[in-house]
Amino acid sequence: MSRQSSSHQRSETDKGTTEEGPTEGPAPEGPPQRTPDIPAQRREDAGERDADPEQEVGTVPGVAAVREGWRAKYPVAARTVAWTVTGLSFALVFLALSLPTKLTLLEPGAFLRIPVEGIFGATLLLMLPSMARRVVAVVAGAVLGALTILNLLDIGFNEFLGRGFNVVLDWILLDDAEAYVKDSLGGTAATVAVIGVVVLAVAVLVLMALAVLRIGNVMARNSAVATRTTLVLGTVWVMCAALGVQVAGAPFASRSTTALVQDRAERVRKTLKDEREFAKVAAVDTYGDTPGDQLLTGLRGKDMIFTFIESYGRAAIEDPAIAPGVDKTLKNATKRLNEAGFASKSGWLTSATFGGGSWLGHSTFLTGLWIDNQNRYRTVTAGDHMSITRAFQRTGAWRTVGIMPGVTKGWPEGKFYGLDHVYDSRDLGYKGPKFSWSTMPDQYALKAFERLEHGKKRDKPLMSEIILTSSHQPWAPIPKTIPWSEVGDGSVYKAIQKAGKKPADVFTDPDKVKTEYGRSVQYSVNSLIDYVLKYGNKNTVLVFLGDHQPLARVSGDNASRDVPVAIVAHDKAVLDRISHWGWQDGLMPGDKAPVWKMSSFRDRFLDAYGPNPGGDTAPSQPSSSPKPAPGGSSKP
Repeated sequence: MSRQSSSHQRSETDKGTTEEGPTEGPAPEGPPQRTPDIPAQRREDAGERDADPEQEVGTVPGVAAVREGWRAKYPVAARTVAWTVTGLSFALVFLALSLPTKLTLLEPGAFLRIPVEGIFGATLLLMLPSMARRVVAVVAGAVLGALTILNLLDIGFNEFLGRGFNVVLDWILLDDAEAYVKDSLGGTAATVAVIGVVVLAVAVLVLMALAVLRIGNVMARNSAVATRTTLVLGTVWVMCAALGVQVAGAPFASRSTTALVQDRAERVRKTLKDEREFAKVAAVDTYGDTPGDQLLTGLRGKDMIFTFIESYGRAAIEDPAIAPGVDKTLKNATKRLNEAGFASKSGWLTSATFGGGSWLGHSTFLTGLWIDNQNRYRTVTAGDHMSITRAFQRTGAWRTVGIMPGVTKGWPEGKFYGLDHVYDSRDLGYKGPKFSWSTMPDQYALKAFERLEHGKKRDKPLMSEIILTSSHQPWAPIPKTIPWSEVGDGSVYKAIQKAGKKPADVFTDPDKVKTEYGRSVQYSVNSLIDYVLKYGNKNTVLVFLGDHQPLARVSGDNASRDVPVAIVAHDKAVLDRISHWGWQDGLMPGDKAPVWKMSSFRDRFLDAYGPNPGGDTAPSQPSSSPKPAPGGSSKP
């Protein structure tokens, strides 16, 4: 082949290598090459990525090739997905930085803020080199996720217990929450709830870390725009902070996350300090060394019944949506007691707990110590501080028993409380169905008490502590009062339970939940008074009270912690001993009745019924708890 013909052949081949025309220079060896048909914008995007070496760090070649091919094939969809993911990342982080800790604050106005933590975080990410930025972004995202989980716990605790989550003491209460769901809605619902909570917690941690990482990478690729935006937001924040600009009653220049972290740290410090100081307080006991023959001399020969009614709070008597039925029940019960020769006086006590944690209220009332957290409860029950019930045991003049239908397993605290025998849910012989959380109806528990203890012949009077649980949330289904002769082993309640309302239908409805709560209190009060009228005698003395207010959804967002307390006796001398207390006649305390801290009751009681009543061995000042306005809310 001649040189000319060979040159001509190469020229023709070169023409065929592209549709855009001949190429310059010698043709490459091998098969002809084609330039991919990539839109101009996509080529620019690809060029930007090629120019940014950070984009390829740690990328698996095969995955990157598939991703690049997808982006090339669907450029509009790719850009849409990228913008959406970036937008969701910003939204997730902003939500976490602005999330309030109370459900009532969870409204649009709560998110009209500029969080300073976001500005500081953006500045830090812009200043860091590539690898350090990634590490800091992942760690910061995980921390922000953990703070979000704590905020969600705060929302739940504020909704049910009227206080925030204590990171030192409250983890044990999560087990109680799982048990509550299981008792209320069944085992399957509890399992699903636990799985859901775990998945949600893991998802929050992972997604928050990925979101901050995504934001950091986007800012790095657009550093000029990110820097200008951060400077503008920082300037606006400083100006708004200086001018005190507010939106929806809160500062527009927000530092809520920082404040929450500081608050949590302070609560941890106070909790650890309280643990040391409370042990010293519990070791001091006004009546700790009092001989038994000098205790409770004014009640010798009386059958004493101390009864806690679950969630029986001030809202039951004063909230317009609840009070009519409860007030009618209390007035009617007072009238029936008077007709039977009994008299009663009532007042208010400020409970150490709210919405739940009944055992904290019980221990506060009985020991005279302010027990508002689990650590204090463990400390006092591990010691030998005198409780009212133990005082009865120390005298040797009473048999002391506990009726605990809400206890479903071993309860070693019975020894601390000085109870000779404790009957829990397994000992009361109940063969009927559970009523949501409550293991048995109150009327049955009282009937079992009569059968097992009160109705038997004894050589000494009886002191009993009885916990009534039918008014425990979620207040559905509620038992019905039946003739005492029909109670039997509880099987009769199967039809009543089946015909009752479903917990899910009641608990989620703001109107129904108040109505059913009121009905449950009426049932508990009627069961107790019916028992006294049927099985009581001239030596019967009843002290009954609520352990705490119901949750805020029922009692009100700013409700007090006040609960009613009453003493019922057939012997006039019993009530004469507390005439100086200022309590009002009847079972329903009014606005003029005194309000005492629940922890002050023990010393007042032991003083009033000791050999020297009115000796001022107990504090005399009432608590400063504000009286709630109608609806259960405290007046400002």
